[in-house]
Amino acid sequence: MKKFFCLLTITVLTVSLSSGQNDQRAVSILNKFSSAATSAPSVFMKFLIVREDLAENTRDSVEGSVIISKNSYKLDLPDNIIWYNGQTSWSYLPAEQEVTITKPDKKDNSFQSRPSSVFTMYKDNYKNRLVEENKDFYIIDLYPEDLKTELIRVRLTLERPSLDLKTLEYKKKDGTTLFVIVKQYSLKKVPGPDTFTFLPDKYKNVDIIDMR
Repeated sequence: MKKFFCLLTITVLTVSLSSGQNDQRAVSILNKFSSAATSAPSVFMKFLIVREDLAENTRDSVEGSVIISKNSYKLDLPDNIIWYNGQTSWSYLPAEQEVTITKPDKKDNSFQSRPSSVFTMYKDNYKNRLVEENKDFYIIDLYPEDLKTELIRVRLTLERPSLDLKTLEYKKKDGTTLFVIVKQYSLKKVPGPDTFTFLPDKYKNVDIIDMR
């Protein structure tokens, strides 16, 4: 009996320790995905964002595109264009003819606030697991270590063998889920010098609100 309890204790400890570790197969795949994206001139994506709210029983969607280079990006949505050069963000609302200048919180890893985080967020403060692997794609889940965060899980679907991003899923505690369905993914575009900066000369007669 004593031997049985000893073996049981060892088994429980082994399972507990294993559950706190990252899935090494997932880490290997994510490392290759990250390396390809961060070493490319840029990452260009056309996508459909779908937001589902279980509490309100609503579903809405919007199409857009983004070009990312390191931590800089330009995000194009029908009602909002955002430029970010790594330090300063310009948010342009065409309907209001208004530009707001801010210095964003660099801890915000949401797709809309820092799209480049999808390539590196797994490296810090997340546990990961390879959920599914077949001839066409990998599905990898990321779980935040900080239990106070609004996120429950981030799920990435990567195409095989290219490791192109196919879908992103942000599942939140408030019952909402954000799906990013990637329709075009390219690592070949070379951004121009002004790609990530708002140019006032191209947008005449707009109100500029500087919140820095």
